[in-house]
Amino acid sequence: MKMYFVRHGHPDYRSDSLTELGHKQAQLAAERLSEIPLEKIFASTKGRAIQTAEYTAKKFDLPITLCDYMQELRWDSLDGEPVLANGHPWAITDIYASEGKTLQIPDWQDTLPYSNTQLVKCCRDIADGIDALLAEQGYTREGEYYRVSAEPTAKNIAMFSHAGASAAAFSHLFNIPFPAMCGLLHVGFTAITVVEFAEKNGERIYPKLISSDIHHVKSLGDEVFFGN
Repeated sequence: MKMYFVRHGHPDYRSDSLTELGHKQAQLAAERLSEIPLEKIFASTKGRAIQTAEYTAKKFDLPITLCDYMQELRWDSLDGEPVLANGHPWAITDIYASEGKTLQIPDWQDTLPYSNTQLVKCCRDIADGIDALLAEQGYTREGEYYRVSAEPTAKNIAMFSHAGASAAAFSHLFNIPFPAMCGLLHVGFTAITVVEFAEKNGERIYPKLISSDIHHVKSLGDEVFFGN
């Protein structure tokens, strides 16, 4: 089974919707995905993710299953006390890099500044939600691996969400500490990142990262590739 993680298009965050450019990106992403025999489409409950998914759903005449756990991350302070870089995980990564601190923090959830932010709960909810979704597809989490517990219910599925939610999902799927994943991962608007799960019934497997593809929006110019 292959799972296609798609970031939403260029957003108007204030209205939680796509800009004109974002709609163009979503249309191009749908054209790119139309080459793949998608069978199921999932999306965050945020408007910008749903609007991006709608173009692909229309191509395939498929419903969109909404996943509230794939919301964009929050990093507010838990107790109102100031947090390094206001808790912004990518800003913290930059600070740690400038100071020569490691991002390989296995117990990051219990380590300041992360432990005093909403990030811990958000990442836990995403991990639990992804595991539940994968279990429905025939992949049951066992420690660091997944057991192929049944024939996958679909060969190709897509998840439309957010850069932060994808980082949290990949951190869990690949057993990489979330701070390190923030340093590693940078996905552009409507980037398509492919994760493959081997179909070996009864065996433990480790998912494989195939690609992060944004070439379908290259015609719109290099400046539209990335954004905060």
